[in-house]
Amino acid sequence: MDTKLKNYIVKENGDIILNMGPQHPSTHGVLRLEVVLKGETVKQVVPHIGYIHRGIEKMCEYDTYKQIIHLTDRMDYLSAHMNNEAVCLLVENALGIEVPERVKYIRVVLDELTRIASHQLWWSAYGMDLGALTAFFYGMRDRERILDIFEESFGSRLLHSFNTPGGLMHDVHPNFQKHTMEFVKYFRKKLPEYHQLLTDNVIFRNRTQGIGVMSKETAIAYGVTGPSGRGSGYSCDVRKIAPYGVYDQLEFEEIIYDEGDSFARYMVRMKEIEQSLNIIEQAVDKITDGPYTAKVKPIIKLPEGEYYQRVETARGELGVYVVSDGKKFPYRMHFRSPNFNNLFVLNTIAKGHLIADLVAISGSLDLVIPDIDR
Repeated sequence: MDTKLKNYIVKENGDIILNMGPQHPSTHGVLRLEVVLKGETVKQVVPHIGYIHRGIEKMCEYDTYKQIIHLTDRMDYLSAHMNNEAVCLLVENALGIEVPERVKYIRVVLDELTRIASHQLWWSAYGMDLGALTAFFYGMRDRERILDIFEESFGSRLLHSFNTPGGLMHDVHPNFQKHTMEFVKYFRKKLPEYHQLLTDNVIFRNRTQGIGVMSKETAIAYGVTGPSGRGSGYSCDVRKIAPYGVYDQLEFEEIIYDEGDSFARYMVRMKEIEQSLNIIEQAVDKITDGPYTAKVKPIIKLPEGEYYQRVETARGELGVYVVSDGKKFPYRMHFRSPNFNNLFVLNTIAKGHLIADLVAISGSLDLVIPDIDR
């Protein structure tokens, strides 16, 4: 018979079923991983989700299109601005709303500031997951500067809801461009510290290189997108393959590594930070005077039909699918969130590794659980 011992079970064949979560510090968010071990070697990982489910997609059926924007903040909260923009772009494209040029460039700057802030938090937590506590202090120190820019312009630091169909809720702060460029200059000098502290650390490299290898075929089969997919040689950056806003007018590289291991996924994000800084420098200079929103009716009704819009969040492709029956509420709404696909590849790439490696592998995927438990 099985012998139950606290949070794990010893099977008759000697396998151990260990629960990591739903409050284990090595799991990012309210997630439970049921891990089957043979000694310290991982035989299987079964993710259990639903601990933070809020029924967002169902709630959208009872909210107007402007109200829905506030709900998207609560999915991948580290990509809140990009989530907001996805819904706005869908409405704008469906109704043929011409967004002012000023708004398009401001949105890009906010997108990339959000991406950098997200990658900074991931870098901080990832280093701490693997025992490098100092990384957390470095990353959070610099991330505060971005949050200060957000707070100055629209009052909130994390959940923005600053986008609205046709433009922005209001104009950005007069110092927005100045403070943004000050951050870019500051952070370019700080990035070498990140590489010196963590990237070039021999212990960190031993914990990540060759660990959790995901082939390109596996990434495609599971629908893994974002830095996790590009770390496996998979070209999937929505900003490049299906440009939106003014991304097709800006110069930047899609960062791709072929190794497919945890370190490759790490390096994609580190290089993406540099590209985001380049994008911000270009876009800030192109922010012209003009209105911060187009004229949009107070009550928005999409024509009957089906609509889809996708954007590139900090973790990959977010798709918004709407079925409209011509009313002010969507008949049906579904979000194709990147974290769902990125999570369920974990079992495939963790098999055969040690339990300690599972922490490194799961952290390299940069999961935000509320994006899964919609």
